[in-house]
Amino acid sequence: MRDIQLYGTILGITDPWKVSAVDLQPDQRQVEVRVGWSSSTKPPCPCCGRPSPRYDSRERRWRHLDTCQYHTILVASVPRVECPEHGVVQIDVPWAEKGSGFTALFEALVIDWLREAPISAVAELMELTWDQVDGVMARAVARGLAQRELEPAEIVGVDETSFQKRHEYVTVVSDLEDSTVLYVADGKGSESLDGFFEKLSDEQIAEIEVMAMDMSAAYLKSSREHLPDPEGTIAIDRFHVSKLVHAAVDSVRRAEHKRLTADGEDGLKGTRFQWLQNPESMSERQLERAEKMFRDRTLRTARAWAIKEESRTLWRDRPYDLVLRSWRRWLGWVQRSRIPEMVKVGRTIRKHLHLILNAVRSGVTNAGAESINAKIQRVKRMACGFRSRERFRNAIYFHLGGLQLYPAAVTHTDS
Repeated sequence: MRDIQLYGTILGITDPWKVSAVDLQPDQRQVEVRVGWSSSTKPPCPCCGRPSPRYDSRERRWRHLDTCQYHTILVASVPRVECPEHGVVQIDVPWAEKGSGFTALFEALVIDWLREAPISAVAELMELTWDQVDGVMARAVARGLAQRELEPAEIVGVDETSFQKRHEYVTVVSDLEDSTVLYVADGKGSESLDGFFEKLSDEQIAEIEVMAMDMSAAYLKSSREHLPDPEGTIAIDRFHVSKLVHAAVDSVRRAEHKRLTADGEDGLKGTRFQWLQNPESMSERQLERAEKMFRDRTLRTARAWAIKEESRTLWRDRPYDLVLRSWRRWLGWVQRSRIPEMVKVGRTIRKHLHLILNAVRSGVTNAGAESINAKIQRVKRMACGFRSRERFRNAIYFHLGGLQLYPAAVTHTDS
């Protein structure tokens, strides 16, 4: 009798439920706790709460927190009721959520561990299968998304991140002010971003003051179709412009290195990072080695590097007319350079200049989105990859969505 009272207390079992038996099973290293419906009253329909006549009972099992070194298994004959409105349905139990084979407290413990370790490690620690732990994560995310009401976000970032090595991507929309993921969708086409806007009301869309992104035609198309003032809201930020310019400089270096090597010269060999690195972050020795090359105007790479360095000054906080004049002067220099790779970049930037100036004026960058992207890649590395996009999306929401992950059902309030 004492063990029945003990487990009734520590499990938080109260009327109309009651612990009826406790069976210690040393060979299986578990404690089986039997729980039953002890009231003569009609159980409530789980859909409408209406007391309904009992139809039958079905035995269910849940794993609970361990008792010392023994697994604790709750076993209950859960009544089904015959509701006049909803038919024959199984009633809810207070210690677990519908569809779960674990109690709420056990799922909460698994969630705590999942915040710190990959699924495989948690599965080994908790003596569960990989799929069981993945199920806990999936339920936590579904629960969190169902409870979350998207608050109006004023500064939003859009970026793609790789799912697998074969150029497969997901689109990630984030709130750049609190660094949380708002939305994840497969692919990086316009329809991927369309799904985000479709989840918002017209009022919530109107609250978006800045939408930072790269020059993706797909993202621009979707944003222009949904934002009330896209040309004043979209901001192509410094990170993506710099990335484009850096890539062009590296392309110039590679082409010139190939030409010089064919002529028997190897002056550009092993210099890739010198052309891309910020001189201010170079050591004194690195700068001494690089300065001679930087001044060599016979090298196309040196001229492209000078253009790249000048572009860094264009983001200073100045009156709009001065900023516009500086960008136009720089674009003229790019055009006159007659370096094909740089000219091509200049045309791309000129096409999107008004959106780039939105970023300069607002001071908003997509650095927060890139930080989230880096965290996503860490999650992916920690998990050694994901077998499906759905599991990848769940992991992103789980770790970065700012969701309420824990079950609402608990066995006692002291946990």
